[in-house]
Amino acid sequence: MKSRFPRWLGRNLSTLLLALILAVIVWVAAVTSSDPNQEQIYLVPVDIIGLASNLEITSEFPDRLSLTLLAPRSILDQITKESGTLQAWMDLSGLESGTHTIQLRHQLDSRFRPVRVVDIDPATTELILEALISKTIPIQTGIQGEPTLGYQASPPEWSHDEVTISGRASQVEQVATVKTTLNITGAEETIERNLNLLAVDEAGNIVSDVILSPSEVSVVQTITLRGGYRNMAVKVVTTGQVADGYRQTSISVSPPNVMVFSADPAVVDQLPGYVETAPLELTASFDDVETILGLNLPEGVSVIGDPNVLVQVGIAAMEGNLKIIRMVETIGVLPEFEARVAPDSVDVILFGPLPVLDALIETDVRVVIDLTGLEVGIHQLAPEVVILPERIQAEAISPENIEVEILEAEGAAPTPTQP
Repeated sequence: MKSRFPRWLGRNLSTLLLALILAVIVWVAAVTSSDPNQEQIYLVPVDIIGLASNLEITSEFPDRLSLTLLAPRSILDQITKESGTLQAWMDLSGLESGTHTIQLRHQLDSRFRPVRVVDIDPATTELILEALISKTIPIQTGIQGEPTLGYQASPPEWSHDEVTISGRASQVEQVATVKTTLNITGAEETIERNLNLLAVDEAGNIVSDVILSPSEVSVVQTITLRGGYRNMAVKVVTTGQVADGYRQTSISVSPPNVMVFSADPAVVDQLPGYVETAPLELTASFDDVETILGLNLPEGVSVIGDPNVLVQVGIAAMEGNLKIIRMVETIGVLPEFEARVAPDSVDVILFGPLPVLDALIETDVRVVIDLTGLEVGIHQLAPEVVILPERIQAEAISPENIEVEILEAEGAAPTPTQP
């Protein structure tokens, strides 16, 4: 019996192998039909590793790697659902400044099999690495302009006199100067300010993409008066009273301050802190005043610049109320009609400048009712107050409505009626 089996196996080996191959083909076909292979593209973020701390990438490089994978649909679905299964990176370890061709690498979690990489885009990239350097140079500080006449500027006090410039070598080496400027034009008091620093090249162009430490400096610029000079307020001197019924509403002087000088500083120091103008006469004034006045200065003291000032005084009439009684006038009545009003007079409250109110005459204010187009009968109408002076207005009228009766005049032919 034992000798028969080897002989049988020898005679049927080829048949067994064929059956096995057919079984595998059937199994693969069954699996493939239920979970077919597919291609899918994945965009994988590219990490940078191994970049030396004194280098910087100055060229553009791909931040994502496109991987085309071929695998059963179930595997591709798992890769899509689970984050971190695909990784991509560029290894820059040991590289120095210059231009380099770098291979983009990738890795897929070993749990996912079978998977075949069909395409990688890009497979390589060209990188430019540039050295990061720093250098320290003096800060070029400057003062622009002059303080107001009579003032002087002491040497400024700066918080820093050096600055460290950091960045890519190509940018740092362009920097010829780091500077800042304080403008003191027209200054009359001490200035304390923070100023930004500016990096420029030999041609004066701004150099960007560099880091300045510090990026700004503070400065204290002391401004003081020169000996014999003094900045003083101008006081306007007025005499007299404005006209009755008027009041002074404002007074201004330009300039409000003047700079005075004396060869003897003690004379200036003894001044009361202001200078007076020549007297301005306001007696009986009833309108705004604008005039040029000189200054009253002690002997030996002079004004720096124009010795005269512009003075403006505002004058306005006092305002108030006035009650008057006026007869009601009718207009627009045809000759064959007559009108009767009740009441025949009204009270009118006027508001405006008192001098104008006091000067009103009878004909300046009228109370009128326009009857144009109205028919015979009784009407309730609001009268109109007609005022000639423009600055006067009617605040109230009593009563507000007047009863007007329109009737045929005595002796007039009767008004024909419609058939």
